[in-house]
Amino acid sequence: MTSLALAPDSSYYVRSVLIADIPNLLQLLPADGGHAWVRGTADNHTGIVGWGTTARAEFTGAERFSRAQRWWSNWCEQTSGDSALAFASFAFAAEPGLSVVVVPQICVQRTDGKTTITVVAHKNDLDHLLREALARIEKITPEQIPVESITWLPGTQSVEAWQESVEQAIERINSGELDKVVLARDIVAQLDIPLHVGALLQRLNSEFPDCWAFSVDGLVGATPELLIRRGGKQVTSRVLAGTVRRSSNLGRDDALAASLLDSGKDQEEHEYAVRSVQSALAQHCTDLVVPDAPFILQLANVQHLATDITGELAENVSALALAASLHPTAAVCGTPTERALGAINDLEVIERGRYSGPVGWFTHNGDGEFGIALRCAAIEGTNRTQLRLYAGCGIVAGSTSELEIAESNAKFNAMRSALI
Repeated sequence: MTSLALAPDSSYYVRSVLIADIPNLLQLLPADGGHAWVRGTADNHTGIVGWGTTARAEFTGAERFSRAQRWWSNWCEQTSGDSALAFASFAFAAEPGLSVVVVPQICVQRTDGKTTITVVAHKNDLDHLLREALARIEKITPEQIPVESITWLPGTQSVEAWQESVEQAIERINSGELDKVVLARDIVAQLDIPLHVGALLQRLNSEFPDCWAFSVDGLVGATPELLIRRGGKQVTSRVLAGTVRRSSNLGRDDALAASLLDSGKDQEEHEYAVRSVQSALAQHCTDLVVPDAPFILQLANVQHLATDITGELAENVSALALAASLHPTAAVCGTPTERALGAINDLEVIERGRYSGPVGWFTHNGDGEFGIALRCAAIEGTNRTQLRLYAGCGIVAGSTSELEIAESNAKFNAMRSALI
């Protein structure tokens, strides 16, 4: 099913203009969030922010990616001028879940120290909107954002019930039914005042500059996992699987990293994830480069086993189509895929929605970047006072429910620390 909340009633025009450099893109975001895909420190961001809505489309079902691609292609046929850009966030599952594509009215993009503003509008409105956007940017000054008071509420499933689900998953793995399954849980943050989404993203970016801070249609977070980047014929994917917490003690931190590299359980989990991405990309790419061993990616709260896979496209496949072929990876689902999905349906009580689905942006010419929506929260309701946080853990032979609870809590802390 496809429904359009806002759609073009006549042709649109796209104009991109180089402007004075804006190193801190996230400061441009309004309280209600806008849209964002940003990485790097506040004095040297790379990425895109946007606000206003020129067009928006919703998709459901197994064909959500292909329907989104068709809608986007049709929409772009009705534009002229420079290349258009859209943000997108897709549901993890075919059902239930709502996937969204949004074309912002204004986009500001920064790459290699150069900043460009793009306006999408009817041609008669372009000059006015461009002047209005530039005037808004010039007036932006650091805000004094009030601190929210937060009440933490239980999620859909109790901790004890989730541990029981993990134990059942381990039993299925030990019986040979499957090799790995990822189970997710949620918690709820109730705020006393509406969330300032822009400020939340700035706090996330400050703590996790190596992650991609994102905001798309009410889903906000900072993901360390790049599902796919397409720039011309070059593609890159960063695979994360296998996690251990950080320690404030440097020696202990190094020891934890060493134990992660030596962990047979975590290496097995990581290998499943790498193989699933490699297999999907091999259908579209040549000259795939897959390192023999992972490296340690250190974030503020956790350490991950990580592998960067690169390749060259053998055919003209868009970033959106590549994301569709990769999803769901073993890092967020399990392996074999269909059996893991069956176990998730049986054992996972929550509805993931767009958590652990592809999130990012793509352009008229097929370039773009999609991450996996991890370390994130869904803003619920219309007043921005309730957020649902998600965290998932990969269950393999050797997993224990106690360790998985500890890992999920460590993953929750990325959003919790930015909200407190």
